[in-house]
Amino acid sequence: MRYYSTRNKTEAVGFAAAALTGLAPDGGLFVPGEIPEYSRAVKSSLGSMSYQDIALETIKLYVEDDIPGVILEELVRAAYPFGSPLVGVGDRLVLELFHGPTAAFKDFGARFMARAFSYLRRGEDKPLRILVATSGDTGGAVADGFFGVEGISVTVLYPKGRVSPLQERQIAGLGGNISALAVQGSFDDCQRLVKAAFADAELRKRLELSSANSINIARLIPQAVYYAAAAGKAFAGKLDEDGPATPRKPNAAPAPAYRLQNTPITLCVPSGNFGNLTAGLYALKMGAPIKRFIAATNINRTVPDYLESGNYETRLSQATISNAMDVGAPSNFERMSAHFSWEQMRRIILGASVTDDDTRKTIKAVHDEYGYFLDPHSAVGWRAVDQLKSLKAFDDSPLAILATAHPAKFAETAENLTGPLPVPPSLKKAMERKAAALTISAELSALKEVLV
Repeated sequence: MRYYSTRNKTEAVGFAAAALTGLAPDGGLFVPGEIPEYSRAVKSSLGSMSYQDIALETIKLYVEDDIPGVILEELVRAAYPFGSPLVGVGDRLVLELFHGPTAAFKDFGARFMARAFSYLRRGEDKPLRILVATSGDTGGAVADGFFGVEGISVTVLYPKGRVSPLQERQIAGLGGNISALAVQGSFDDCQRLVKAAFADAELRKRLELSSANSINIARLIPQAVYYAAAAGKAFAGKLDEDGPATPRKPNAAPAPAYRLQNTPITLCVPSGNFGNLTAGLYALKMGAPIKRFIAATNINRTVPDYLESGNYETRLSQATISNAMDVGAPSNFERMSAHFSWEQMRRIILGASVTDDDTRKTIKAVHDEYGYFLDPHSAVGWRAVDQLKSLKAFDDSPLAILATAHPAKFAETAENLTGPLPVPPSLKKAMERKAAALTISAELSALKEVLV
C-alpha cells in the first residue's frame, strides 16, 4: 500500500513513512492510494468474527508491506483487550466506544499507534517527539497509549479552560514521557501550532517529530474497525449484552426487539475534526454493510453547511458543552474531499447541527425515558437523529449512534440533568491524578521555546 499527500499525488511513501512523519512535507494529509476492499470471505463473516479478528483483517490491508502478519497480530491482540458493544436504547442502537482505558473512542486509534510506532522505530537511536493537539479526549488517549513507551515522548497541546477537569487530569496527570501545554486559545489554535511546528525547518532539524492526531493515518485506520464490526453485527441480526462500562440504570426498561437482519445500517457520528467520520467512510468503501452516515455537529457546523450548499468555509470555533467537537476548520475534511466529491458526499452523508440547549434537553430526556446516560457529544448525535427523523430525511432502516465518550467524563454537565453517574474503574483512577501543565501563548515562538 502506498500513501500520497492530499496536496500532491505524484510522490508516494509506504505506511511506515506516512505514520512516522505524520503530516506530509507539503502540509497535506497522507491518504492511501486506494481504499482496499475486504475479501468476500471476510465480508460474509463480519457478523461472527471477534473484534480482534476484524481489526487484524482491516489493518493488515493498509500495513502489510511494513508490519509482518505475525507481528501485526501481536500488536492487535495487545491493543484491544476491549471491544465496542452495540446495544439497544429506546428506538435506536448505541455503539459504545468508551470501554477502553480512557473511556473514549480515541483509545482505539491511540493504542494501536503506540504499539505500531514502537515496532516501526525498533533500533532507532534518536528519540521521537510526538506533538498532538486535542480538544478533549485525543490527548488523554494518546497520553495513556504512549505512556512509558521507550524512545518516544509526547507533548499534548490543549485549549486552556476548554476541557473538562477529568480530561485535563488524563492529559496532564501522567508525567514521565508525557508533557502537557495549556494553550491560551482555542483548539484551532492548538492545531495550527502543531502544523506550524511540522513546517518549521529549524525545529524539524533539531527534533524528530510526528503526530498522533487524526491527521496521522495510523490513528485513523484502526477506527475503521469498529464501524465494520458494528455494521457486520447488525447485518447479521445480532446485538450485544451491556458491557462493563455501559451507563444504564439497573432498573431501566429493556430495549425493544429490533429488526436488523440483512439490512445495511445508518450510523450517526458526533463530529468535530472529522477523523472519526472519515474512518467510517473507509469502512464503507471496504465493503462493510453501511447505508449512510449522519454528521452530527454542535454549533460549529462547517461541514453540515458545506453538505447543504457545496461551499466550504472555515470559521472560528465556538465553545460549547460538547467541547471535543469545537472545531471550525476540521483537518480531515481535506481527506474526505480527496476521496469524495460534494455530490458523492451528499449521497451518503446527512448533516445536522445541535445547540447546547438541545443537547442538555436530550441528556435529560434519554435518561428519564430510557434510564441511559449520554455524554454531551453522544447527545448531539441523538438529537441530530431526532431532527432528521422529524424532517423524514431517511427511512426506518436500522440506525446506531456512536457514543464517543463515557458520560462520567462530563459529570459537570450531565449530573445536573440526570443525578449521580456511574463511573467506570478507569476513570476513578484518573480522578486521583493531579494535572501539571505549562501555560503558553498561541504563538509558534512560545511552543518552540519549550520543545527541548
